Amino acid sequence: MSTRAASRPVGTVTRGTTNPNRLRRMDRWIAAVHGAELRRTTDPVAVDLGYGAAPWTAVELLHRLRTTAPRTRVVGVEIEPARVAAARPYAREGLVFRHGGFEVPVPGRPCLIRAANVLRQYEEGEVADVWVRLCARLSPADPATGSRGGLLVEGTCDEIGRRHVWVALGPEGPRTVTFATRLGSLDRPSDLAERLPKALIHRNVPGEPVYAFLRDFDRAWAAAAPYASYGARQRWIRTVRRLTADWPVTDGPARWRQGEVTVAWGALAPRA
Repeated sequence: MSTRAASRPVGTVTRGTTNPNRLRRMDRWIAAVHGAELRRTTDPVAVDLGYGAAPWTAVELLHRLRTTAPRTRVVGVEIEPARVAAARPYAREGLVFRHGGFEVPVPGRPCLIRAANVLRQYEEGEVADVWVRLCARLSPADPATGSRGGLLVEGTCDEIGRRHVWVALGPEGPRTVTFATRLGSLDRPSDLAERLPKALIHRNVPGEPVYAFLRDFDRAWAAAAPYASYGARQRWIRTVRRLTADWPVTDGPARWRQGEVTVAWGALAPRA
């Protein structure tokens, strides 16, 4: 990442490509797994970091999070001033837009930072520093209340949100990797490889854990072919059940039915 003056936003301008409903899979997952944390927080602030040329994703994030945590406020942050100016007419109660970057220019420490399709243009070697910077901005864990602290969700999806892979990180660092897809569009699970986040996409080569995982995923999918007659959802569920024998899958059938599977980060982390 380029060194910049302290008064200037940290980061570079992205392409800004965005579409309505593009991040629905990520939003639904956040609401399901992080909703309790948002509800218990006194002032639940969520940041849509790098929302792009139009504010749709920030507007949708507010709506989806408020269904599970009604007090949530969303701050859309963009490094391109013209995008901030264009988004401000969409501000409303609970939603504001600010100029900024990886420094995350919001008061206090947010309970959620979502950075979707932001790091894809960066070099792999830059990702770790960005993660550290963003995790340091999250609300801290509080053992007295059972809080695990804030959540950073960073990942990549296709243009209309059919395929998406993201990493979830807490104040302590990476926790999990989630693969999510519209099952009807899937030929085989390794189709998701093209949407791996920057930290993993160049590691999909023999000898790396993520390569082995996707190989096993495809094999389990092939073995579950007889279940295709019951629909893609049943085949996916059977596939993930097979994966649990060899991989630390952290979620269960309720999420698998949504076309998701979440795996512990340590099992897929790049080799040193």
